[in-house]
Amino acid sequence: MARSGLCSRRDAEALVAAGRVALDGRRLETAATLVRPGQRVTVDGKPLPEPEPARLFRFHKPRGLLTSARDPQGRPTIYDGFPAELPRLMPIGRLDMNSEGLLLLTNDGGLKRRLELPATGWLRRYRVRVFGRVDEAMLARLADGVTVEGVAYGPIRARLDSQRGDNAWLTMGLSEGKNREIRRVCEHLGLKVSRLIRLGYGPFQLGSLPRGAIEEVPARTLAEQLGGGDRQGAQKRKVGTAKAKPKKPRPGHRKAARPAAPGAAKGAGPARGKGGGETRRADRRR
Repeated sequence: MARSGLCSRRDAEALVAAGRVALDGRRLETAATLVRPGQRVTVDGKPLPEPEPARLFRFHKPRGLLTSARDPQGRPTIYDGFPAELPRLMPIGRLDMNSEGLLLLTNDGGLKRRLELPATGWLRRYRVRVFGRVDEAMLARLADGVTVEGVAYGPIRARLDSQRGDNAWLTMGLSEGKNREIRRVCEHLGLKVSRLIRLGYGPFQLGSLPRGAIEEVPARTLAEQLGGGDRQGAQKRKVGTAKAKPKKPRPGHRKAARPAAPGAAKGAGPARGKGGGETRRADRRR
């Protein structure tokens, strides 16, 4: 139901619980139901709309907006200023209300889940302004991961870009993106985050996209990046891996002869030298 664009997954569960969804004419009692190809799902007796092709959008989220479709407190959300002609979009990952920068959105639940998984190996890159004196040795140790108040965070790439008095700018990259991860890790280091900007999410970059603007990723670019996701992860794993050096032959060591070609008669040596050349010329004349 969510894939068709009718509603969110949470709303779909509510529709099922209300008895408004049927599978091949039989009312569903639970959302945990496998729908096989060819089966017909209806809501209030009406068939689901045909799903649109997967689409991806880049949004430059300003500070002060919730990454949520609705807020009981009436606070502004990212959807308030979106053009009316956009499809129903779901955020890939989140940025909290006081964070800004690149936020990816999609109309496809499967694509959303795929890009959120740490298994993709895609790096989320941030520019972070902090208050406090930065210990670069402590930043370097984040590459091994860190546990804060019982929560284990994976490796974080962090570097100090500048320090002026008690204010500093950092660049940080991580692959997991747990809730408020950067803010909590910085607090653990005695640093208070005063500004947090996401610059990139895997191959997709904020670039020069204006604040508050939303722009669709071309379908061809999306297909290329999704097709290269596994290769990108493989390349990342190869970084820093030294190639084995060939062993030097020992003095007096004779190089082993090549094995005979498949199908060669037993005991026959390789066709080399003058005799071998005559044999090959004779074969060509035949």
